[in-house]
Amino acid sequence: MKQKIVIIGGGAAGPKITAKLLRTKDFDCSIDLYTQENIISYSACGLPYYIEGLISNSEKLIVRRPEQFEQQGANIHLNKKCIKIMPDAHKILVRDTVTDEIQEVEYDKLAITTGARPIIPSIKNIGLKNIFTIRTIQDGVNIRQKMLNSKNAVILGGGYIGIELLEAFHANKVHTVMIEREPHILSLFDPEISDMIKEQILSMANRNNENNVEIITSDAVVAFEGSENVEKVITQSGRIIETDMVIIAAGIRPNTEIAADAGIELGVSNAIRVNNRMQTSKKDIYAAGDCTENFHLVSRNYVWIPLGSTANKQGRCAAINISGKYDAFAGILGSAVTKFDKLAISLTGLTETEAKNFGFDVITSTMTKKDKAGYMPNADDITLKLVVDRRLKKILGAQAFGGGDADKRINTVASAILAEQTLDEFLHLDMTYAPPFSTALDPLLSTALVINNQIYK
Repeated sequence: MKQKIVIIGGGAAGPKITAKLLRTKDFDCSIDLYTQENIISYSACGLPYYIEGLISNSEKLIVRRPEQFEQQGANIHLNKKCIKIMPDAHKILVRDTVTDEIQEVEYDKLAITTGARPIIPSIKNIGLKNIFTIRTIQDGVNIRQKMLNSKNAVILGGGYIGIELLEAFHANKVHTVMIEREPHILSLFDPEISDMIKEQILSMANRNNENNVEIITSDAVVAFEGSENVEKVITQSGRIIETDMVIIAAGIRPNTEIAADAGIELGVSNAIRVNNRMQTSKKDIYAAGDCTENFHLVSRNYVWIPLGSTANKQGRCAAINISGKYDAFAGILGSAVTKFDKLAISLTGLTETEAKNFGFDVITSTMTKKDKAGYMPNADDITLKLVVDRRLKKILGAQAFGGGDADKRINTVASAILAEQTLDEFLHLDMTYAPPFSTALDPLLSTALVINNQIYK
């Protein structure tokens, strides 16, 4: 019997579910995807690089177009916002954002992939023009157009997106001030690592005494000033910063209001709670992507760490289970990477701060070494911090940054954590070596040896 599958949301997880179901054999279904946007299946993660100019055309960020899905048999409904889920009736209400017409849609199985949206702080005069958030391709187009005609910009927020936008503006020779209300940028890292990254960014950005980048921490914006367009930013400490434009990158929150209204259980940060098959608390309703919480494989707690990589994996898992087969999404480590100029910044698992908060007996080592043989012309520094449980000798997490290959070291640690390797086992990893690629003893193993020596001294 043909099943009617309805998907709400067209960012990453929704199209992934659609694509996987279309490839699933011996599952007879119809697929209807509803999105309030006029586009689906695009890479929001690529927007900062389009703004920077590394990607010449915003169209290149589109992974798959509606007509491509429709040629394969899926029905894509653009400009259609789901306004209500009725779990008992197995129906949803959808409003056409152009005509305001409301229709009732039946489903056998429903997937919620509504993603997340930018947090808009309560700041005086936030309605002035040239104050932007970044989520959609059109947001990226608008920001780039304004940036190309600007001399000064302000970024609110020092997270991943803030850093990537800082790089974009700096590359286009726009004087940029980043304002972070917390004491440190990149607050997902340990404080001393965040501070070292901040110094590296400032050193790289202002190496020719350009003073084109400023990073302000422990301060917050309280007001914008301007007649029609934003002209000044006023901070809590009394600073007045002249600007042509402002980007608000102060975090995101999950779009889960319709799920909550339907009685679907929410978890941390009001994200949707799902089991390892991506099932919600309501029968025949699944969820995936940035609107869902995640199980952290080290802390064994639920967390909300929205990442595009996770959304795609969850979407695949949801599709397999929707089709009646079995798949389990075990959880996450929160592995992530970003960059500023030639500086790679990455982490996985727990930081020292988090590990202590969860009660682990923590021992750490931080080391800066060349990522390749020191005599190689492109050798560069890489700083690594490894976090280990002293008693269990289990690797809990790692952080890395530098002009060298920080991300590949973090990927190695992520694999070791998933394999539940002890420190002793980790030290026996048979890692590759040749002067253009690594030192004879990889910096990661050198960092681990320091901890090993401390434990066995």
